[in-house]
Amino acid sequence: MIEGKITRISGPIVYAQGLDGCGLYDVVDVGENRLIGEIIRQNKGNATIQVYEEDTGMHIGEKVVCTERPLSLRLGPGIVGNIYDGIQRPLQAMYEQSGGFLLPGQRTQPIDEEKIWHFDALENVKEGMLIHPGMFLGTVVETQSITEKIMVPPQIRGRTLKSFKGTGDYTVNDVIATTELDEEIQLAQYWPVRQPRPYSQKLGVTEPLITGQRVIDVFFPLSKGGTAAIPGGFGTGKTMTQHAIAKWCDADLIVYIGCGERGNEMTEVLTEFPELIDPRTGRSIMERTILIANTSNMPVAAREVSLYSGITLAEYFRDMGMHVAIMADSTSRWAEALRELSGRMEEMPAEEGFPAYLPTRLASFYERAGRVINFEGQEGSVSIIGAVSPPGGDFSEPVTQHTKRFIRCFWALDRELANARHYPAIGWIDSYSEYADEVRDWWEHHNPLWESLRTKAINLLKNENRLQQIVRLIGPDALPDSERLVLKTAEMIKNGFLQQNAFDDVDKYCSTDKEIAILDLIMQYYERALKLVKDGCPLPQVAELPVCEEIVRIKMGIKNEELDKIQEIRDHLDFQLAELEHTYLAR
Repeated sequence: MIEGKITRISGPIVYAQGLDGCGLYDVVDVGENRLIGEIIRQNKGNATIQVYEEDTGMHIGEKVVCTERPLSLRLGPGIVGNIYDGIQRPLQAMYEQSGGFLLPGQRTQPIDEEKIWHFDALENVKEGMLIHPGMFLGTVVETQSITEKIMVPPQIRGRTLKSFKGTGDYTVNDVIATTELDEEIQLAQYWPVRQPRPYSQKLGVTEPLITGQRVIDVFFPLSKGGTAAIPGGFGTGKTMTQHAIAKWCDADLIVYIGCGERGNEMTEVLTEFPELIDPRTGRSIMERTILIANTSNMPVAAREVSLYSGITLAEYFRDMGMHVAIMADSTSRWAEALRELSGRMEEMPAEEGFPAYLPTRLASFYERAGRVINFEGQEGSVSIIGAVSPPGGDFSEPVTQHTKRFIRCFWALDRELANARHYPAIGWIDSYSEYADEVRDWWEHHNPLWESLRTKAINLLKNENRLQQIVRLIGPDALPDSERLVLKTAEMIKNGFLQQNAFDDVDKYCSTDKEIAILDLIMQYYERALKLVKDGCPLPQVAELPVCEEIVRIKMGIKNEELDKIQEIRDHLDFQLAELEHTYLAR
């Protein structure tokens, strides 16, 4: 063990000397309370350390001990359903130890080391065989929703299996196998948080992440393995949108990172998620969720590393062949932590005080997303959805602008929509998705109407936005009936399709078939009504058809499994339009 002494303290940044031989990003125990820290700068034994705990009361001259290993996570059975802080300390276990406030230097094992897990060995795993990184040795049922694969650690390569215990009951510390070099393999393994886990091959992103949110799935889709950002000012619904995606998306596992946000938002997750039923499994959503809580009142340095902890957990399950979705709320608070730490180290600030390496750090996070083939030939993915909180809703600030460089799906939250209680408040003018072309083949196979309906609806909304500018100047009565019909149809799309009620038992999640059926009905109404208007039918006759209200109410009136009832409304539409067509086309 290498020991040094503290020479200077600047908030969460501590300077120490005598740490010759320590590596960059090595973990150190700082001070008498043995606070967890990490070396972030090293110069001839003079180390700069960021401390992940509250260091009030620390003195110059106190001892610093280097562990000579990087900050790593313990990966194994017992992770799913847990809630950690930014450095993988289980908050529930720590609460049971010391109450509602963390004690300086408090340590708890990240996963229960005494719990017995039943390990089912794979039949093809035999002693004497050649093993490779990521090779599956067996499975452990972690929850009713998640079966965890026990894998050979990535750092073990080109070895022969010397011993293998096989099926049985073990703790995470029990050795289940050894290699020819006497390397031990346990149910759990360690991995450095700042180092991406390896894989066999990276694939293109061609399958959408189905979220059950109509504006996302149809208008601005996100691929499995893709990256998205949700920027918006205070109160526009970033957290609410992320909660909805986390609850209902078709990922196998959710990693929710509360990074620097208010504690009551994480409390809402903790109280809501155990009561929610996963529509795919019929069991609690917490059985496929990992929570990382590093709220605004917790140490700022741990906030900086919490994103890397989340992505490392996601990559671990990706290597098992799972599709994982990460919710990071919010990357702006993470960037503010970088800014504070940079200022403490007296680095030259860049734009708005952020460090010059902000884009590099953002890239190192978002670039770890992707759809890959693991070492066992199975497909897995990590999708990242990061919330951005620009001050005053200004999308030109550095974090939003740099984030746009590394993501391909941009869900811009609109203040006017949020104030009008339109949820999700994703604006259809400023938002975009570059994944639309890549997921086209998937939609063509599942529902060929998607592309044409999406294009027609977005163009109609853009046309409506242009017409609204004219309406503000001269009023709607100056527009011809055909353009007033555009305004009417756009309202139907907004109210009957884009707006969604997260608290309604029917409308909180919408299946892809129902999404397309609603939009198809609205666009059919528009196309036939436009022909009638051009043939002389007065607009009020078309705009006030009773079926218009029926279409708008489909979202909450018809369940996902009752789509045959939409045919009844389609019949009503045909009948009411046919009456008008008979009246006016016969003239």
